[in-house]
Amino acid sequence: MNITFTERAVEKLNSQIKDKEKKLKLKYETEGCGCVMSGVTALWLIDSGDEDDLTLETNYQPLLVEKSKMVFLADNMTVDFVETANCYMLKSPNEILNPRMRLVEVSGVHEYQA
Repeated sequence: MNITFTERAVEKLNSQIKDKEKKLKLKYETEGCGCVMSGVTALWLIDSGDEDDLTLETNYQPLLVEKSKMVFLADNMTVDFVETANCYMLKSPNEILNPRMRLVEVSGVHEYQA
């Protein structure tokens, strides 16, 4: 799997990530979706990864991805930032996987949108 961050996405992430010790994770969220096939991707800032996480090298920084959820993602993806919508976009050469992806900071049991 290859994930590339656009220059716009890198600039926005650098301005939003205050704690440089946090790890960036591409999370495939299924809670409240009814079915694992209906999951939604989000960018999470976390303290540490889970047992199921793999670390992928990107042009920005290492990115954690859940190994068990990689089947729902494309082999080549790009993370962009869309200024008019003030959110990130995850896309592949064949489709837009999430046109309004959010950045979420997860700290312990509390989660809030960054």
